[in-house]
Amino acid sequence: MRPPTAGERLGRLLAIVPWIAAHEGPTVAEVCSRFDITEKDLTADLNLLFLCGVYPFTPDVLIDVTIAGGRVWITMADYFRRPLKLTSREALALVAVGRFYLRMPGADANVALASALAKLARALGLGNDEAVDIELDSTPPDLLARLREAVARRSKVDLTYYSFGRDATTRRVVHPWKLLNVAGYWYLSAWCETAQAERVFRLDRILEAAQTSETFEFPASSPARPVNPAVFFNPADTDTSWVLELEPEARWIAERYPNEEVVDLGEGRLRVRLRAAERAWIERLLLRAGASVAVIEGDTDVASDAARRVLRRYKRNPRATGGDK
Repeated sequence: MRPPTAGERLGRLLAIVPWIAAHEGPTVAEVCSRFDITEKDLTADLNLLFLCGVYPFTPDVLIDVTIAGGRVWITMADYFRRPLKLTSREALALVAVGRFYLRMPGADANVALASALAKLARALGLGNDEAVDIELDSTPPDLLARLREAVARRSKVDLTYYSFGRDATTRRVVHPWKLLNVAGYWYLSAWCETAQAERVFRLDRILEAAQTSETFEFPASSPARPVNPAVFFNPADTDTSWVLELEPEARWIAERYPNEEVVDLGEGRLRVRLRAAERAWIERLLLRAGASVAVIEGDTDVASDAARRVLRRYKRNPRATGGDK
């Protein structure tokens, strides 16, 4: 049986935590039976809660878990008792996600989460069973309309684009071929005059787009785009190769990004080989994963170097960390 993914563990925790908190000291066996989980996996999941809190990460803002005598208690942090002020969009997102997790195996529809979601739904004018439409992409409609027109007219487009991989903003002229919606995001497949190659641009990273007076001839044949957004990155042989060892909580790296090899190390751990065209991309990836990933091949100092740069930046701007002026 394969180990659960990070997303599956999160979903399980979001169902387990409110149920335990609402039942004073249920037995470990009772929790395991209700949520169809082993005692080992339950303990591993609950151990993650010790890391959950907000700045300044003092005991009063951390979730407390106690396992003793075959029973388990969860004490929520003080900030859970503070009233929240939500915008309509935030409340709607909370209702949508909360309803999803209430459908997790073992979730109790009568716990506080269900009651809170019902109150939110009433405040938003939603019925308990009313469907919620979710907009997954933040692309401005006018930008989408302009690019559709450019595709139809075969007009070249002057783009100002933020490249996430290089952490840089560039300006370039492209020949827009096709618009695609993949996994909730809009992408533009185009020929880039700067790169002299096909490129795929995510529309919510386009800062400016203007049709030019020039037109282009559509190529006789262009590569068909599969629906998996991971293939939008086609690593070259010249891109730097990295080998990473992933703890169970970092498995999402192997699941989310294109790679050349994945080796199961047992107990949920993986070794993955992948390529990165830009150092900034691998830096951000390693900083996000933290101690749950180790560089085996490649520059082993890349994460620590990036962390030091971030720390220096924060020190130059104490307000960014909530410190004194």
